[in-house]
Amino acid sequence: MLKYLNHRDATLLLNLQLMNIKQLEEYFVEQVTSTYDIEEARSLFYIITEQLLGWGRSYILMNSTREVDANQLNRYKDILSELRTGKPLQYIFAETSFYGLKFKVSPAVLIPRPETEELVDWILNTFTHQQSAPDKILDIGTGSGCIAISLKKHLDKTEVSALDVSADALIIAQKNAALNEVMINFLNEDILHFHNDENYDLIVSNPPYVKEDEKPEMHQNVLDHEPHLALFVTNERPLLFYETIADFATKHLRKGGNLFFEINEYLGQETVAMLKQKGFIDIILRKDMQGKDRMICCAL
Repeated sequence: MLKYLNHRDATLLLNLQLMNIKQLEEYFVEQVTSTYDIEEARSLFYIITEQLLGWGRSYILMNSTREVDANQLNRYKDILSELRTGKPLQYIFAETSFYGLKFKVSPAVLIPRPETEELVDWILNTFTHQQSAPDKILDIGTGSGCIAISLKKHLDKTEVSALDVSADALIIAQKNAALNEVMINFLNEDILHFHNDENYDLIVSNPPYVKEDEKPEMHQNVLDHEPHLALFVTNERPLLFYETIADFATKHLRKGGNLFFEINEYLGQETVAMLKQKGFIDIILRKDMQGKDRMICCAL
């Protein structure tokens, strides 16, 4: 059996459809290293293999000579073609996992990130310690619905509403609510112009916060495929959505209620100062697992 597979041999084997799982792994990694580094490429391969074949990493290592049949190889080839364009794997499979739940995703919504899972976990732990659940929650800029749906799944007696300016995003969010068997009140509204008479015990938002001048730091597959509407703000007013949501919260957050944000790692102190200026108290700036200022909780 070949220990090393060069490009010519890999292509030949693929065309002849005589490839075992180890050879396929080496071929796969070689094909995507122009877009991803080697470790990322291998991680993608293991994720895809578990999704397509049900084979985890340990199984692959212990069964490296097991052959992959022609139909399976063709599916890998299709996925490789899309990956080489920079299309995120979550969009290729049209789904992802978030906080232990399955979510449908499309280019109409951001792919949920681990740091947003941390925000959800912080919220749920807050109410676990308080030994009480909020009566009403509003999620602003819900996108795929990952925050609202995850909270509702764990706070089943709480009334949860979720707002987004994008009708296409809300179609995905509604499908995710049905997929996860929860009831959410979805609102197709722009928070910059939104008014209602409701009051909430908790308001949460992961609004657009990436400044235009931060684009060069971002991975090209994010820039090319994820919705800019949900990502970017101007350099001149990077806290636009935070200011608007804070103003909304001063009118619609019940006394003792909480406001939670996911934030730009570079604007933590500025966001704290803005919230203090608007009268919020008990402000906590929290780092994510990578040590970046990423979340804020405050109260009225």
